[in-house]
Amino acid sequence: MTLEEMLDELPKSCNAGTKKNSKGYKETWIGCKLHLDVADGQIPISCVLTSASLHDSQAAIPLAITTAQRVTNLYDLMDSPYDAESIQEQIRALGHIPIVDPNPRRDAEQKAEFQAEAKRQKLLNFNYAEDVRYRERTAVERVNARLKDEFGGRTIRVRGHAKAMCHLMFGIVALAADQILRLIR
Repeated sequence: MTLEEMLDELPKSCNAGTKKNSKGYKETWIGCKLHLDVADGQIPISCVLTSASLHDSQAAIPLAITTAQRVTNLYDLMDSPYDAESIQEQIRALGHIPIVDPNPRRDAEQKAEFQAEAKRQKLLNFNYAEDVRYRERTAVERVNARLKDEFGGRTIRVRGHAKAMCHLMFGIVALAADQILRLIR
């Protein structure tokens, strides 16, 4: 599929979305969801606006392709929901290295092995290079927070995909300009 076909297949209608927060509680909202790809320095590179119910991993491949067309990057850092072989294959096909938090998916044995490995690394005070690089993934969380709190992403008062995307893009442009100015100083 072409990038345009992939983006056209993503649902864009307003609906309800549910997600577990960092404390494990479910949060529900009605509307849409903005998927962001962020570079070092917390500068937004590309984004896709979809229905709130869309799982984040479904927007991963179109977002990675869009970013690859705009910038030269070496790594794609992702949370455990993106731990799918098809996503990682596509990232490798783009010439990037996928660094994805592994998801044991209810495999108790694999989960126990991950925890044991983490204990061994902590005991030896050892970090893999991928683990150090993965810590930079939190930049996208900080950009999302700033977009919501400082640039109007939490209070969208328009209806329709195109109007909501326009409102969010004004915030993204202002946020990107602010981050670039911070880096220059």
